[in-house]
Amino acid sequence: MLFDSPNSLLWFALCVPIVVFYILKIRLRRQPVSTVMFWTQVLDEQNPRSIWQRLRHLVSLLMQLAMLCLLVTALADPYFFWETRSARRIVLVIDHSASMNATDIKPSRLADARRQAEQLIEAMRPRDEFALVAAGTQPQVIVGFTGRQRTLKDAVNSLPSSDGPSHVSEAIALGRRLLGERQDGKRPEVIVFTDGRFEGIGDYLAIDSATPKGVEGTPGAVDSKSTTTETNPTSKTTDAANAEVTFHIIGQRSDNLGITQFQVRRSLIDPLGYEILAEVTNASDEPAECRFEVDLVSPSRKTSDPIDVIPLKLAPNGKWSQVFEKTSADGGHLVAKLNIEDSLTLDNTAWAVLPRREVQPVILVTSGNLFLEKAFESNPLVKLTVVAFPPETIPAGTLIVYHRVAPEKLPAGSVFVIDPANSSDVYTVGEQLENAIVTKQDKDSPLMSHVRLDNVVMPEARKLVPTQPEQVQVLATAITNDPLFFAVTRPEGKVLVLTVNLDKGDLPLRTAFPISVGNALHWFAGNKSDLRESLSAGAMTSVTSSDFTSSPQGKPLMLVSPAGLTKPLPANEDKMALGPFDQCGVWKIEIDQSSAKKGSQPTDKSSSTAPLMEIACNLANSVESDIRPAQELVADKSTPSPALAGIGSRPIWFWLLLLALGLTSIEWSLYQRRVIS
Repeated sequence: MLFDSPNSLLWFALCVPIVVFYILKIRLRRQPVSTVMFWTQVLDEQNPRSIWQRLRHLVSLLMQLAMLCLLVTALADPYFFWETRSARRIVLVIDHSASMNATDIKPSRLADARRQAEQLIEAMRPRDEFALVAAGTQPQVIVGFTGRQRTLKDAVNSLPSSDGPSHVSEAIALGRRLLGERQDGKRPEVIVFTDGRFEGIGDYLAIDSATPKGVEGTPGAVDSKSTTTETNPTSKTTDAANAEVTFHIIGQRSDNLGITQFQVRRSLIDPLGYEILAEVTNASDEPAECRFEVDLVSPSRKTSDPIDVIPLKLAPNGKWSQVFEKTSADGGHLVAKLNIEDSLTLDNTAWAVLPRREVQPVILVTSGNLFLEKAFESNPLVKLTVVAFPPETIPAGTLIVYHRVAPEKLPAGSVFVIDPANSSDVYTVGEQLENAIVTKQDKDSPLMSHVRLDNVVMPEARKLVPTQPEQVQVLATAITNDPLFFAVTRPEGKVLVLTVNLDKGDLPLRTAFPISVGNALHWFAGNKSDLRESLSAGAMTSVTSSDFTSSPQGKPLMLVSPAGLTKPLPANEDKMALGPFDQCGVWKIEIDQSSAKKGSQPTDKSSSTAPLMEIACNLANSVESDIRPAQELVADKSTPSPALAGIGSRPIWFWLLLLALGLTSIEWSLYQRRVIS
């Protein structure tokens, strides 16, 4: 027998004081009496004494010594050598991805995985150690190696569901790294609870072979029929890199329809228009029918307007996709739904955020140019005012466009200068350029999006020299490497300068001209009405302060999930990385109005404060939408799954404590009997 804490055996020294107390005799006090006749009569009546009465003090002593020996031995945590050889170190990997929310097994696949994991924990052997790894959006260690069943059960039951993709392969690699940190002879194992819907499962399962390896098919309990990798018990290894991996497959072959793509973008032609890309996948072996509905929901007005309803007939394993062209100046949430009941409801709804299009006031200072006026008038989001002379005051938020004549000091705010004839505090006008042909343009700039100016002649263009080159972004240059179109970002406001004579060249006749004007309006607006791509669950993104609908002014920010949980964000950061987004719906970035503890408290739904930004998150994952485990994984196997341990499996110290408690009860009863007698 071996001991985990041999130093605890030093407590055996307590036997000495116990024996001493029993050996000590109490010195009787002498007291003179008148006669001893009565004492002699009492002693004669009690003689002869029974053997029990003679040994009762010795029995009490032996019992107390036995109790001490049992307690000290239990404190030293004894174990047998065979227990060490059969001890295991097991990593439980639980898949809690989106497909584990399927309800083909009631109440859900994840709940069934929790139940089976609890059965394994309850069957732990005394020397076993378990660890828990979550294989969701981000694989992480929930509980390190421990033998406490209560801790492991609490961790399993508190494992939340996720709408993100599964990363079982990464979780298995993480579990193997945990096993590799300890080399003490315990047999390493990795037990995975998953529905088999993850990339890379072929690396662990020989699905194409006649006898799959490493699988325990369990639509049901842990001890269902299966075939495991333990075909030869003598071939087990303690190498963590080659740790035995056993899969417990959760779920049945269930049909499912899901929205696997839902995106929205602005129209390149109509400023009020937008285009919707939708895709629906039939992840089943049977044909399916449903309706695809799209609504525009306004959170501020609390209204819902139907956009389109399309009946669908999908072939087995078929897909349907279509692009919708719609127009709307009002913002809101585009919500797509499938009116069908299946085992996975996460992919029956998808969201996209459509920002509201704001009308932008524009003051055009020109002596007259029809092409320039029509370029602004054709935009329904522009409120154009044409004047011959610069106004004395410019309302806030107004874009002022100077054609040819501009003041020497450009006003604060947004300024667009076209064909400048005189210098200003931002640029200096030089001589006329020869061969003013665009030879190079910044294709990555949003100002040049969908605009091609290559080999476009800029007649009577003049040489421009920026006064603050460090603030300039050159958008198009001539063959002489002189800037023809550039943007200036100054503290007082943005400036855009284009040197071209609109009356002499063909630029106004090209589609690039109205598109570039629309890009300029969008750039001056600060991208606040720009569409953000709907994210797939589990993705990350980055935002900048210019993406917010209004300036937070250094106030603390928070990220609000669709369920109302909040997460604090850093303040005064120009760029922030957000994610991963592990819940489907519309996420919000808001100003933290309270100083209450955040991270787990739902926000006040009655708050009228508009969010600074909204980000849509959808499942949009064909792998997670296909909730059909491979037939080879759920088929009945011929070899039963071995039991881990019996119900009465307890460590030795447990039984020693029970025995010590029994001896305590016996000794107490004997002591009471001695006192009463």
